[in-house]
Amino acid sequence: MTENYAAVLHGANDVRIEKIPVPEINDDEVLIKIDCVGICGSDVKLYSTGTCGADVIDKPIVIGHEGAGTVVKVGDKVSSLRAGDRVAIEPTQPCRSCELCKRGKYNLCVEPRYCSSMGAPGNLCRYYKHVADFCHKLPDNLSMEEGAAVQPLAIAIHACNRAKITLGSKIVILGAGPIGILCAMAAKAMGASKIILTDVVQSRLDAALELGADNVLLVRREYTDEEVVEKIVKLLGDHPDVSIDACGYGSAQRVALLVTKTAGLVLVVGIADKTVELPLSQALLREVDVVGSFRIMSTYQPALAAVSSGAIPLDQFITHRFPLNKTKEALDLAKSGAAMKILIHVQN
Repeated sequence: MTENYAAVLHGANDVRIEKIPVPEINDDEVLIKIDCVGICGSDVKLYSTGTCGADVIDKPIVIGHEGAGTVVKVGDKVSSLRAGDRVAIEPTQPCRSCELCKRGKYNLCVEPRYCSSMGAPGNLCRYYKHVADFCHKLPDNLSMEEGAAVQPLAIAIHACNRAKITLGSKIVILGAGPIGILCAMAAKAMGASKIILTDVVQSRLDAALELGADNVLLVRREYTDEEVVEKIVKLLGDHPDVSIDACGYGSAQRVALLVTKTAGLVLVVGIADKTVELPLSQALLREVDVVGSFRIMSTYQPALAAVSSGAIPLDQFITHRFPLNKTKEALDLAKSGAAMKILIHVQN
């Protein structure tokens, strides 16, 4: 076994490639030789600001949570996997005993040990250990790259499940970044009849049109919320049944509440500031449901099946690749907004 190297974040804009120990596995864990890891928006927030949601970098941490690789060692109590299996890593290790875990909502576990958070190290490294039952075998026709990119797709499918997307749904998605576009791809596979994406960057909207959007709207900074609402309704031909905030900006959440049809639903999957001023009363008086979506809940297997069947062409979503020693350059590119999905090949 070779030495282990990892991308370690020490603070805002300070990521270093460092040698770390190869982890020792417990009875219920497997050791994985990581092949590739995707760069996520939360990685970019941690890298850019040192914070993301409730996580604040107060000590060095290995980043990355969109990983796939090959099992090289299994714990004594592991029977579901064996050395040589190719796996996609669902990046959580819930406690299994809290009330939320017992209700099946393990994504809301009080001690989730989520990869690349202050509760657990990430997997942007050459060797990584994880609980075996949150490692999913890759279908033979999926590449390692697709295995890594399944993680954000599983987030998007959970969001669409929470949004109650069904046959004929008319949807607007605010934010054409990776999660926004994956929500569009998932929603189309679920039977949505018309999907519009909005963004402030034209190149992202161009990608959205190639990957599932029926129409797009470039939002200019001088537009008022009401002007954006009017333009969405004109493009869609109606108010949307569902509006998805996939960017986490207050302006997007305001538009979502204003544009969604009466008795419709607003789904928030973007990570916003702690406090946002919203036109909530009028939306609630129209019985617009406001729903949150957090991480992943039982959607890894559906995501793998959708990609394996060809229902969601995930390979088209991957745009850039870097070796491990170019992690900083990859994060800077992701920060610029000029890329869709960036993968780090850690063995290179």
